[in-house]
Amino acid sequence: MRFLINGIAEPLKDTKKQGTAGKAAAKEKKPKSGTTGGKAKKKWSKQVSREKLRNMVLFDTATFDKLQKEVPNYRLITPSVVSERLHLRVSLAREALQLLCDKGMIRKVVRERGQHVYTRMAHTEDGADGGDAGGKQQPQPQQQQRK
Repeated sequence: MRFLINGIAEPLKDTKKQGTAGKAAAKEKKPKSGTTGGKAKKKWSKQVSREKLRNMVLFDTATFDKLQKEVPNYRLITPSVVSERLHLRVSLAREALQLLCDKGMIRKVVRERGQHVYTRMAHTEDGADGGDAGGKQQPQPQQQQRK
């Protein structure tokens, strides 16, 4: 077959014949191993595994005391924060935060689907300001009596 380059007819160079002879010789040299088609078996690199968490399922007295002393002083209180700092299961931390909220030691700020966010109370029992993130406390509206 011929093609034109700058108006001059040139014969096509047959590159397929040269390439196939080299490939046939290469195929003969490599022995096939299994079903991988001549490729070596892939070696997996060793992954660094995370250490498994050993969080507590039930309270012991020391952890429960630590919960009552330290957690009401946190500015942002969520079950995941308590779980990480005190090495508790998240389900146990959720129940503990509900208990502290019922006692009036912390207050709930947001309940968005499954995530509960608490914060410390604005004024502590000794009268010092806790520096609440929510700002000033709003006065409670008085109820009107109906006649």
